[in-house]
Amino acid sequence: MAHPKPRTTPASADTSASLIRSALHTLEAEAGGVSAIAAALQGDLGPAFIAACELIRDAKGRVIVTGLGKSGHIGRKIAATLASTGTPAFFVHAAEASHGDLGMITADDVIVALSWSGETAELKNLINYSRRFRIGLIAVTSEAESTLGSAADISLTLPKTREACPHNLAPTTSALMQLALGDALAVALLEGRGFTAVDFGTLHPSGKLGAMLKFVRDLMHTGDAVPLKPLGTRMSEALMEMTSNNFGCVGIVDGHGEIVGIVTDGDLRRHMRPDLMTATVDEVMTRNPKTIGPDLLASEALDILNASKITALIVTEAKKPIGIVRLHDMLTIGVA
Repeated sequence: MAHPKPRTTPASADTSASLIRSALHTLEAEAGGVSAIAAALQGDLGPAFIAACELIRDAKGRVIVTGLGKSGHIGRKIAATLASTGTPAFFVHAAEASHGDLGMITADDVIVALSWSGETAELKNLINYSRRFRIGLIAVTSEAESTLGSAADISLTLPKTREACPHNLAPTTSALMQLALGDALAVALLEGRGFTAVDFGTLHPSGKLGAMLKFVRDLMHTGDAVPLKPLGTRMSEALMEMTSNNFGCVGIVDGHGEIVGIVTDGDLRRHMRPDLMTATVDEVMTRNPKTIGPDLLASEALDILNASKITALIVTEAKKPIGIVRLHDMLTIGVA
């Protein structure tokens, strides 16, 4: 296998400038392709796009995305985006479909087939299968009169543009246009069904996004772990409660069990005096402390912690403490 030769001398100024010019040309070409789609959506592509959204929305089954080559790679991404945003979808390889994978497609499904030319030979059997069993077929192509475009129930015909490749051969602009249209479909569908951040978290519980979409109730410490003391407690006892946990605070409750104050490390520093240990929490506590509910997103709780420059928050329901969350816990699982 060939390996690139190591660079022995730094690139010249002329070479560096040409690399930047090439990169800018590519980005401008691809941005132009996306802009062309935006313009087309306000014209002939608009009604077809609406029809495609309605066909997918009304389907009882799943969206089957298919394609070959670069269109296949883009198709995999589109299927993944649809699935993670509430539209059940998966990818079927155009060639493998003819070797048994057609059995994965049912009459309740909708097929989205990607082919820039619309003449991908490997799609022929899949097209015939969709027509035979009356399965909804959406084409994503630049050729409305192609084999794929003509056979489809709906043709999302993309504007013809030059590739960013200087030879107008490597799928670059065209691939990005397919991807952009797929994203547009996915977002239009999720907005149409009222898909929320909470819904997204249900389908994406892991990773950075999953952490950002956890709720306070998923992270809070509960039961005996919550540091609480009643009004009238001596500071010596409150300090013991503070040092027995890692929260750096103790919540103060009244006779009804409602949170009325909090004693923090900062309160100790502000009230440092010889008789501090014999004073009561009533004299030292911060009254009406910031609290949050259990159904708040962890990311929103983190914003409150950062804005207030505090490290823990008491969690309440009907003014009664039910838990506590720490900045450290959120950072540990990646809420940041």
